[in-house]
Amino acid sequence: MKEKIINFVNDVVKEMKKVTWPSREELKESTSIVIVVCLILAGFTYIIDMALTQILKGIF
Repeated sequence: MKEKIINFVNDVVKEMKKVTWPSREELKESTSIVIVVCLILAGFTYIIDMALTQILKGIF
């Protein structure tokens, strides 16, 4: 069991060395894109919610 754990940890270390981490600029750009998309989706959801609320108020 101990040998399996050691092999697992060694494999994790090897794989982590293969990872290419984003630069600070790439990270900033990706973060800003995610924030903008979230805001757009939130606005779209708000508009649809308000429209459906008005439609349902008109029906009932």
